[in-house]
Amino acid sequence: MTGPVEPPRPPDPSKRPPRRKRVVLADSRAPVTVLRTVVELEEQTSWAEEVVRGFIRTQFKTAVRLALALICTLGLLPLVFFLAPGLAGVSVAGVALPWVLLGVLPFPLLFGLAYWYNVLAERHERDFVDMVEK
Repeated sequence: MTGPVEPPRPPDPSKRPPRRKRVVLADSRAPVTVLRTVVELEEQTSWAEEVVRGFIRTQFKTAVRLALALICTLGLLPLVFFLAPGLAGVSVAGVALPWVLLGVLPFPLLFGLAYWYNVLAERHERDFVDMVEK
């Protein structure tokens, strides 16, 4: 047969199960209007679509304005050299001025316009987020 049966031991206090933690899915202190706005954006209601369309329109207008500035700046240079042929004879460090302006000027100009667009785009995004959170 089997050996003697031992009585059950009391639970060891050092091996207690961990305390239960409360899990909160949503911050109840958040303003209701922010939650409604976010829900409307997620559900793509007609109001939310109009707000997003306005944001995209603003970003597009900024891009077009800066592109036009670039086109006007670089696009008019050949016209200036055509209308003022005396400038074609000027040389800088042994290189004709038109080549210097058309070969060197675009790089810092493109960098500057790209940086400016980035600053403006981030500002538009901050304004959009501020509007949504209010």
